This record gives sequence, structure tokens and C-alpha cells, in this order.
Amino acid sequence: MAKGTSDEDVPRLELFLVPEQEREGLVIVCPGGGYGGRAAHEAYPITDWLNSIGISAAVLHYRVKPYQYPVPMVDAQRAVRFARQHAAEWGVNPDRIALLGFSAGGHLASTVGTHFDGGDVESEDPVERHSCKPDALILCYPVISFMEPFTHGGSVEAQLGANPDEELLRSLSNDMQVSAETPPTFLWHTAEDRPVPVENSIMFAMALSRHQVPFELHIFEKGEHGVGLAHHLPDTARWTELCGNWLKRLGYKNSITQPME
Repeated sequence: MAKGTSDEDVPRLELFLVPEQEREGLVIVCPGGGYGGRAAHEAYPITDWLNSIGISAAVLHYRVKPYQYPVPMVDAQRAVRFARQHAAEWGVNPDRIALLGFSAGGHLASTVGTHFDGGDVESEDPVERHSCKPDALILCYPVISFMEPFTHGGSVEAQLGANPDEELLRSLSNDMQVSAETPPTFLWHTAEDRPVPVENSIMFAMALSRHQVPFELHIFEKGEHGVGLAHHLPDTARWTELCGNWLKRLGYKNSITQPME
């Protein structure tokens, strides 16, 4: 339930579509911010990059503090359903809807990738009839675990309060929730990350491996937490090239053949 009437009380998707003839998949971007805000440098520069490689994108303005669990998760689940409902209108493939998240936004994306349903076919709301399972996940220095010793305390408190229930902490430690149904996943992290230790990505990758879910993991030596596109770190900045190639292999970019004259 909304706590007010401002823009921050209403979740929304902001679309950035590539030209119609190039459209195929859609990547929904979840900026980080510890569930207390949404970092701009993990939003619009990311949609610009995706558009530059021919992939449509959207920024999810999910609700943050004072909103707590399950509100952000419901917002992200709804975004996936909403994209499928409007896929034909937008000219994108409803079977290629990916979630990309940074830091706490990575936790949000991985939560939807491990806590999903097939939709309610009897719902009066046509959006709710669609599955909220993403077709792919891109997790950028993500918060994965809500359990010590590798969690990010600020994200946990913003979502669950000061004294969270142990069972809920476990439920939202998404490495523990991976199954064979978890979507293919691209992960990257830096070894220098202290607020969100690299073990978060490693544990999720290990869980994916145990369940034989396709994944790609890249750990770069340099980079503090929250580097975004990492333009100031040439080696770490390669994550965009690697991720772009991964998305293209999954069919998120429409290959256009130019006629010979």
C-alpha cells in the first residue's frame, strides 16, 4: 500500500527502446542504493550502453525505504509481468525479458530470479496472468546473502528492520534459493569490494553450478564498490563487452542483415 502520493510512492518502468527493426529482448535495470535509494549512475548510463549495442532497456523505479520487504520484490515481479503484457505493443520478445541489478538492485534481481511464479491465469488483472520469472539475470557486484559474514547490513536493515526473523534472512539469502529453474545468469564483481564482498557472487555461482544452471562469472582485481560502468578502470570496464557478448548469444540482440547491392 502506498505511503504517499509522490513519484517515490509509485513504482514505474522508464523505457529506452532501440529502433523497431533492431528490437528483440528487453533488459530491465535495477539500480543499487542499499534499498534506501536508487543510484543514478547505475541507471541511465546502463540503458545508454545497452541501447548502444542494440538492446532495448528500461529503468525500474522500484520503491525503497521506508518501503520494506516484500514491496521492492513485488515491484520487480510486477515489472517482468508488465513487460510481458506489453511486449507486443513495444515490439520486444516476451520470452527475452532480463533483469539487471547492481548491489542491492542485484539482490532484488536475484530475489525475483529465485522467488517467482507462473502467474495467475484466473486474475482479473491481465498483467498478473503472466509469469514473473525473468528469462536471464545480470548481477553486478550483487548483494546475494542476507546472512553473516558476507551480507550488506544496510540492505538487510532497510528491507527487514533491526531484528529480522532468521527464517526470512535465509529465504532472502538467494544463494540458498537457487534451483534448476533459476534463469541463466551473468555475474561480475571486484576482489577489492569491501561493502559487498566478492563471496556473494561466488556463492551464487556455486549454487548455479550445483543445479546445472548456465552461468558466466567474472571477478576483476580492481574496483571499489559501486563502480558502475567502471570507465576509470580499463580492465574492469571490460565487463560490458563480456556481458554484451553473453546477451547476444542468448538472442537479446536482433541481427540485421544488410542487403547486397
